Amino acid sequence: MSKEILDKVHTLLPGFEISLVSQGAEALVFVTAKHPYLPSNITPAKLETTKHYIIKYRPKKPYRHEQLDLQITKSRTASEAKLLHKLETLGVRGPKLLGLDAPNGIIWMEFLGFRLENNNFSSLKNWLWWIEGKGQAEAIGSQAKDVLREVGVAIAKLHMNDIVHGDLTSSNIVLTRKDNDALQLALIDFGLSSYSALVEDKAVDLYVIERALISTHPLYSQLYNEWLLEGYHSVYSDAKKTSQWVDVERRLALVRMRGRKRSMLG
Repeated sequence: MSKEILDKVHTLLPGFEISLVSQGAEALVFVTAKHPYLPSNITPAKLETTKHYIIKYRPKKPYRHEQLDLQITKSRTASEAKLLHKLETLGVRGPKLLGLDAPNGIIWMEFLGFRLENNNFSSLKNWLWWIEGKGQAEAIGSQAKDVLREVGVAIAKLHMNDIVHGDLTSSNIVLTRKDNDALQLALIDFGLSSYSALVEDKAVDLYVIERALISTHPLYSQLYNEWLLEGYHSVYSDAKKTSQWVDVERRLALVRMRGRKRSMLG
């Protein structure tokens, strides 16, 4: 990250102490202890944690025309914010939207997740690695099955409402804890998400998470993906929706074939 970008962030967020969490092609993600508008002595309601918040910032793209860049940044930031708000109505867990500065490409969100016993962040990828380290019994136990099925259910709820995540990796799925200490999952990073009724887009979403599990959890990925699809299919179990699942399943098979051909051709 260049000093120029960091200086710009501090200009847009005066008085905020921020730490960089991740940097992608589209945006930078920071964590802060300061709420976007509430004073520190007021506790926000209905948030899983009040100790930290996420700030996502889309920096300028110097290769784009300035006015076009402003328009794209504003549009994409606003779209992501609207989608985060939409998740609650669908029953899909995601970070709650706290604040928005669309013209400057900034979104404030709830911080989700916790530290595992090995001190790694509770992404699905890290959590699966952690339980795999305990042995096969834990890696393919009932808790892993329940979590993977829940992942499939969450993805299906998006797809049933024609929302495509666009970057479904096991790093963009986070485990949280309920009040009774039970695990609950949330989807994060909707920066590449879009509305699409195309079966192809939904199948590609599933293929991306399938490949992510294969590459990061090769010993157990077959079971993990089977459980994920079980959860996905369960949402389509209604007779009126079964045909939609059949369409997605057929297209996913075709997407897999294209993926294998690309692998063989290099």
